[in-house]
Amino acid sequence: MPALIRRILVQVDEVRMEMGRHVEPPARKALAVAVIENPCAGRYVEQLDELATIGEELGALLGQKALAALGLRPGQAHGYGVAAIVGEAGELEHAAAVLHPKLSAPLRAAVGGGTAPVPSALKRGGVGTAIDVPLGHKDAALVRSHLDAIEARIADAPRANEIVVAVVVTDSGRPLARIGGLQVGEIKGKDGLR
Repeated sequence: MPALIRRILVQVDEVRMEMGRHVEPPARKALAVAVIENPCAGRYVEQLDELATIGEELGALLGQKALAALGLRPGQAHGYGVAAIVGEAGELEHAAAVLHPKLSAPLRAAVGGGTAPVPSALKRGGVGTAIDVPLGHKDAALVRSHLDAIEARIADAPRANEIVVAVVVTDSGRPLARIGGLQVGEIKGKDGLR
């Protein structure tokens, strides 16, 4: 069964100056959020396959929307991250079922690869709840310049029977990153770490 989507929000955060210094090119993050009906709300469901299938659908849809918002082609993205907020009639496991079993493969396909784990966060909350979507480099989790986050919040969601699902794609790391560690040019991309 496809996701029943009430609304989608797509926004781009573009940092052009940091500490009085120009950031060139600007550091950009695209946030794509879907508010979906939770088919398991209000009841215990042993097998959460339906939510995993919805996650697969949203990984592709939201990944493509975020990539398009940045004007990137697959393979040009640097980083990614995901998060979900389940409404009060749901349980944390519902958010986990959307994010974890199947969402990452179509997200990786949308951004053109990715060997690093997809950073994720989940929580339960009511209308207007915010969540920080953790971010990392798509090919090497040890690239410190790409460890970051962006807040996702929809003013009228999640309602009790909904789940807010957020996907973020980046075209760079933090502005003016300078704490050392593995650099983008040193990525091997084989083990997801380096």
